[in-house]
Amino acid sequence: MQIDDTDRRLLRRLQANPGLSTGELAELAGVTPATCSRRIEKLTRAGVIRGQHAVIDWGSLGYEVEVSLRFTLDKTNPRAFDEFLAAARAVPEVTEIQTFLGRVDVRLHVIARDMGHYQQIYREKILTLPHIADIEALMQVAVIAEGEALPL
Repeated sequence: MQIDDTDRRLLRRLQANPGLSTGELAELAGVTPATCSRRIEKLTRAGVIRGQHAVIDWGSLGYEVEVSLRFTLDKTNPRAFDEFLAAARAVPEVTEIQTFLGRVDVRLHVIARDMGHYQQIYREKILTLPHIADIEALMQVAVIAEGEALPL
């Protein structure tokens, strides 16, 4: 889909503050509310805007530990990926799942209240996931840069 400068202005403002009302967004982008509404609807129908979501600070909810787990799966079973992913989706503490081509097959982002809670999750939920050939854990120390905004 081709977008113009008006679409870019709307998308930039929406990325910066997805909670803006249509009127506020229109004012910031320099268009009428009707134009804003039509443009946002067009971008949504075209799949450019896939949705809006809340960004949750897990630490403020008591989840102080974040771990990135990288998995290599036993690919001798043709259903290994599907079965692993289905089981991983059922773990409530898994907040993100990514698949890769290369040495690492899957990455899970796991949150826990503390190290004791993480150990419990790891033993009872992670190690029981099917088709694991290898696991590498990376403990998150700090978030240095974060953002989803594109240079529009």
